[in-house]
Amino acid sequence: MECSPAIGRLCRHWLLAVALLLAGCASLPPGSDYAKTPSVALAAPETTQLGRQFAALARGHDGQSGFRIIPVGADGFLLRMQMINAAERALDLQYFIFRGDDTGRLLTGAVLRAADRGVRVRVLLDDGETEAGDEQIIKLAAHPMIEVRIFNPFAYRGHSLALKAVEFMFNAARLDYRMHNKLLVVDNAAALLGGRNIGDQYFQIDPESQFADDDVFAGGPIVRPLSASFDEYWNSTLAIPVEALAGGGSSHTELQDHRGQLQAEHRQSQSAGVDYVARLASGEPFAAMLAGRLPLVWAPAQLVYDSPDKKKVLSGAMVGRLMQRQVASATLAVQHELLMVTPYLIPGHEGMQLFKALRQRQVQVRILTSSLESTTVLVAHSGYMHYRRPLLQDGVALHEIRALLGNSKGSGQSHAISRHGNYSLHAKLFVFDRQRLYVGSMNFDQRSMHLNTEVGLIIDSPQLAQQVAARFEAMTQPENAYQLLLRPPPAGGTPQLVWQTRENGELVEYRREPARSDWQRLTVRLLSLLPLDKEL
Repeated sequence: MECSPAIGRLCRHWLLAVALLLAGCASLPPGSDYAKTPSVALAAPETTQLGRQFAALARGHDGQSGFRIIPVGADGFLLRMQMINAAERALDLQYFIFRGDDTGRLLTGAVLRAADRGVRVRVLLDDGETEAGDEQIIKLAAHPMIEVRIFNPFAYRGHSLALKAVEFMFNAARLDYRMHNKLLVVDNAAALLGGRNIGDQYFQIDPESQFADDDVFAGGPIVRPLSASFDEYWNSTLAIPVEALAGGGSSHTELQDHRGQLQAEHRQSQSAGVDYVARLASGEPFAAMLAGRLPLVWAPAQLVYDSPDKKKVLSGAMVGRLMQRQVASATLAVQHELLMVTPYLIPGHEGMQLFKALRQRQVQVRILTSSLESTTVLVAHSGYMHYRRPLLQDGVALHEIRALLGNSKGSGQSHAISRHGNYSLHAKLFVFDRQRLYVGSMNFDQRSMHLNTEVGLIIDSPQLAQQVAARFEAMTQPENAYQLLLRPPPAGGTPQLVWQTRENGELVEYRREPARSDWQRLTVRLLSLLPLDKEL
């Protein structure tokens, strides 16, 4: 008897679901028993042009490292392409998300060309938020100079949300733990890190959605510990070679087919005259940074990052690194002013205690975060809603970014793309007394504190701190953000929350939370009733 195609598909899905339930019982990721060869960063970066250049520059700056904040999204894309093109010996990429969209595929093509000219490439990706098409970069693993590993992978390798949910449901303790780090290192001599993932949204070129963010370019002595952090993740038990997973790696034929597609797409982009692709030929901004036309700021810095086994460190099962403690220490040392930019603000008890301690010393605390209309994660906003009144009552100044900016200065993108009204916040920045700053991947929420691994830098530079503070001031202007205030009602009682902004040159106050629709307001209020703080 022959089954109909529909019944056959149902049987296959049922069998797969059963297999996923069985896989969910494992405490280690699938493929953990696969034999893999440990590797480390390039030992002699001085054998490369970038290595020699930054070693000489560091000697001229008393061994400090050189930094530049990259606030413009398109520059973040160009700089990645140019750094990859400059690689001679080694290239390491570590990302939470690597999309298979236009910029993601252009970067994939650049990585492949680097491997073709003899560069050793290591790519480490998280597996929590992959979409159909993102697996395109995995095809590069068939190249003899490229290794791809997946951090804490799902057993299921497809893109059915239902099947992923089934697996997650029965193995949440493992699969809820994600690698949120973003890091690119070239020849162990130059690095780029911050909040940006790989994708059109993160480079602020997609009219449908733009994520404002920051990278920090780093050259000099700080790069070696950054490479060491990559090595620690790369060689951890949670980093699984793609060949060990269901479906395995790609074949040489698949790689060649993918190579042809990437080359054709690159030529089409160039012939279409896309600005960010045409600019690659000029080498800017990277060439200007190396030549001093866009000067680096030389300063001491501290690398802060979580151990790959952060959950075990938190539980006390092992000794390791917890970056939140180092960032909290720097925050508590503030004497006058703390500026914070975070898209997700769910401080929890420990975060509220930190803010309270600062306010008791009369430290000014100002925070820029997402508004309901600008957020792309309603469940995160539902958690944040519980903290607004207590924060305002403690004297914290709260600003929520608008989706439609009145002024694009400091936004990281042009006025033309801002007019679409799809602006979102994604940056993670702290400015301490306008003398030091933190930039990295860590949001000020419970997920970054307890469920994700993160990486960042604390840089002792008044110049960089004041640059970021100036951008903060631009983005919190009433044309670009709502300021939250508590207004006493006329008849007394509980103060009312209002959103103050400027429209058409006049100050306006909303007593109902600005949103894209009533449905959005209803959804977020229903979500706020759920006890989800620890997951947000």
